[in-house]
Amino acid sequence: MNERNEDINQLADSFRADFAGSLEQVSRVIVGQKDIVEGVLVCLFVGGHVLLEGVPGIGKTLLVRTLAQSTRLSFSRVQFTPDLMPADITGTTVVMESAGEGGRTQREFRFREGPVFAQVVLADEINRATPKTQSALLEAMQERSVTVGGTTYPLPSPFLVMATQNPIEQEGTYPLPEAQLDRFFFKLMVRPPGREDLAEILERTTGSADALPQAVIDAPRILAHRDLIRRVPIAPSVRDYAVRLVLATQPASTVSGRSFSTPMVNQYVRLGASPRAAQTLVLAGKCRALRQGRVTVSTEDIAEAALPAMRHRLIMNFEASAEGVTPDSVLSNIVQTLPLEGN
Repeated sequence: MNERNEDINQLADSFRADFAGSLEQVSRVIVGQKDIVEGVLVCLFVGGHVLLEGVPGIGKTLLVRTLAQSTRLSFSRVQFTPDLMPADITGTTVVMESAGEGGRTQREFRFREGPVFAQVVLADEINRATPKTQSALLEAMQERSVTVGGTTYPLPSPFLVMATQNPIEQEGTYPLPEAQLDRFFFKLMVRPPGREDLAEILERTTGSADALPQAVIDAPRILAHRDLIRRVPIAPSVRDYAVRLVLATQPASTVSGRSFSTPMVNQYVRLGASPRAAQTLVLAGKCRALRQGRVTVSTEDIAEAALPAMRHRLIMNFEASAEGVTPDSVLSNIVQTLPLEGN
């Protein structure tokens, strides 16, 4: 047991160094969004996808591109529009002609890969495509594969979808279905920069040269860190706290047996978080523990991930919309009132 702990401690030092190095390189380009950059890196290292929501012009697309540059991962961008088709994302089977014996033309079907066959895929303005096209990402995000014409093609590893959406321009958009929202590990709210950050952005972007990130980590090291994160032990009481956090988002009428929901949840939530939310809380908690030099997960690690892990997994009712109650306010209430110890 001691040898195992020593092994994890040594690997944890390497993980913290790579995480800090990646954060430093991305921060050379992205100004004033440290929490967002950290959240995106957590998704990269645990193997989860991320949804970035924010107004135009605050660096969402630049963040994704910079991340790919600092990690030696292949990158592709898909601009989602109403006329985008599923085959434009996944790829399609085409007929290839070649010269055969006797001058005869031979034809064969070959699969031409789409932009989803990259390690970092930017789904820009994902809510502007039709539901049919949005659904083309469902298999890729969950199974890490694409099926075309009855044949399944594996995607490169690691594989990360980073989607962006604009919260204010709702004309000509299609809300993401619950099944797809649930496949995002985190939903991060990108805020506009403040006075000092905006001044720094101007200094960096209107000068003679732009800052460029250096590649500090590659795919094999990322996959090794993912394995390390899953090996971090978690106490039954801490795991139970994650379970109770998820159950607390379920209105009393939808839970069989004992209910952990708060009055606020019962009043404003129509459907709570799924089991994937519990998985997200635990993995994010393990990652946070390693980043802080610990090899055991605490309830604080779990609570810290509550908002980004579950804000997109709550379905609010009409009363919440009418009164302006947000998922963040409901989740904050749960974290503040839920006991750390269960019974």
